[in-house]
Amino acid sequence: MNREELHEYISSSAGNEANICQISAFRNGITVYEDCWHGYNHEDAVNVNSVTKGVMALLAGIALDKGYIKSTDQKVMDFFPAYEVKKGEKTIFDVTVKHLLTMTAPYKYRSEPWKKVCTSQDWTLAVLDFLGGRKGITGEFRYATLGIQILAGIIEHATGEKCIDFANRNLFMPLGIPEHTIHGDSSKEDQLNFFMNKNPRNNEWYSDPQDTVTAGWGLCLSACDMARIGELVLNRGQYNGRIIVSENYIHEMTAPYLKLGERFGYMSYGYLWYRPYDDREIYAAIGDSGNIIYVNREKNVSVGITGTFKPRIFDRVDFIERKVLPVIEEQ
Repeated sequence: MNREELHEYISSSAGNEANICQISAFRNGITVYEDCWHGYNHEDAVNVNSVTKGVMALLAGIALDKGYIKSTDQKVMDFFPAYEVKKGEKTIFDVTVKHLLTMTAPYKYRSEPWKKVCTSQDWTLAVLDFLGGRKGITGEFRYATLGIQILAGIIEHATGEKCIDFANRNLFMPLGIPEHTIHGDSSKEDQLNFFMNKNPRNNEWYSDPQDTVTAGWGLCLSACDMARIGELVLNRGQYNGRIIVSENYIHEMTAPYLKLGERFGYMSYGYLWYRPYDDREIYAAIGDSGNIIYVNREKNVSVGITGTFKPRIFDRVDFIERKVLPVIEEQ
């Protein structure tokens, strides 16, 4: 398949690829493929959903490198000394930053309390109310989009600045990604529109009433932005010769800590990043609707794909390897 055939394949698709807006790919540090669909251009941003989590993992690494966070074993409650723990709750004191990064933190709910959290005035504190529980630390994987909100609070309390400012200064701008602003509205209607609206978005990040970004979703990036982030991971924390995050942290972030089940394609999980294969150096930050940062060290390739809202599309690793890599390799 060549680039013209790939463009037509996506343009005429009525299946999983029908919602793709942009694809951007780098190889050996050079842009080797870019294309757009549905009226998007290369600079337009899209809500990349849970790819946001992968970006948060990088921000946590930068905060660790700079000494704002002592280690991934530091206790979560160290960062919230004024928080009033619920009577009888003990487990919360044992939860560490690493538990958040590996999705092994325990929570006191059966399903994520979206309404309770997303109608509150401080989403980080609202999620802390659900952290812990009688079962203690079990090491069980529990995918928690809301739980990662605590990580944004940790970064803000540790650094003394808003998470979006920390991200702009230490990650986005060094990578050539446009400076981002907070979204600035968090009403129920606006949240629904943010997910469902298929028009291009600004370079923004969804936020709560405290102007704290949503750590599990809501970051808006272009496919090119995501490919740049992939280049950072590909090059073990360096970008254009500058160290953005330490090689040691990138190694920790992409190490396989947990083997996931059928729901997650039997992939392994690192610090909010996936390893699709046990025996290959391929990593991915994955979001709903097929948004993805794909990193392939074997071929020295990073790929970003954006897509508008379309349910039941989890990842596009197979699509990239079957359809996109052949186009890149023909260049």
